[in-house]
Amino acid sequence: MERLPKIGIPLFIGIVILIIFIAKSTVTIQSGEAGVLYRTFADGVVTDKPPLSEGFHLVAPWNKVFVYEVRQQSIDEEMTVLSSNGLEISLDASVWFQPEYAALGKLHQEKGENYIQRLLQPAIRSATRAVVGRYNPEQLYASKREAIQKEIFDETNLLLEDQYVQVNEVLVRDVSLPPTIKDAIERKLRQEQESLEYEFRLSKAEQEAERQRIDAEGKARANRILSESLTDKVLQEKGIQATLELSKSPNAKTIVIGSGESGLPLILGNN
Repeated sequence: MERLPKIGIPLFIGIVILIIFIAKSTVTIQSGEAGVLYRTFADGVVTDKPPLSEGFHLVAPWNKVFVYEVRQQSIDEEMTVLSSNGLEISLDASVWFQPEYAALGKLHQEKGENYIQRLLQPAIRSATRAVVGRYNPEQLYASKREAIQKEIFDETNLLLEDQYVQVNEVLVRDVSLPPTIKDAIERKLRQEQESLEYEFRLSKAEQEAERQRIDAEGKARANRILSESLTDKVLQEKGIQATLELSKSPNAKTIVIGSGESGLPLILGNN
């Protein structure tokens, strides 16, 4: 019984050491994450194998695991860049990105955990400066936002080629111009709109005038043809036909005596 304390103390110490060893040897990778293994007594960062996936892993306590988020992430950038004519343009953009899963070891080895600050943000800013510098303020303000988004996206991907980072989308949220430039552009746009409206009204008026001219010419041509076709003989025949039709009416009693100066029957009266 006297030897139990002497045995119990080393046993207790051994259990504590075992617990610490196990705790240091286990790693849990959360959802949307992956781990890069660093072997202290081997070749360092493991790049020839896939990263550690989600779940529970046993790792030698002298090795390390660096955990990265591998699902899509977003960063917001507020930048001041120069347009093609040298004016300062404030631009706010959001970038959706994620590290390339299969190349996570390479990313950690070559760029490190701060790859967003070291790699991604400088690429976005450089691409934005290059793209905005191709346009004047009016183009940036009025109609080129979608084109700018696509060009920044393409330029950023070009800069990040073989850099182990995937850019999924660039969204330009706002383009701000100096107030004086913005006011001048808005005045010009209003004037252009008013000019277009005036041209439209003028075109409609010209079309209506042309329609009326064609209609008048058509009526004049018809009247001329009709006038040329109405000879005295034709008129006399039409008058006789009208008189015959009138004489057939049950509500009419007409006395015809002789003829008028035009050669048509003369109607003296009716009831």
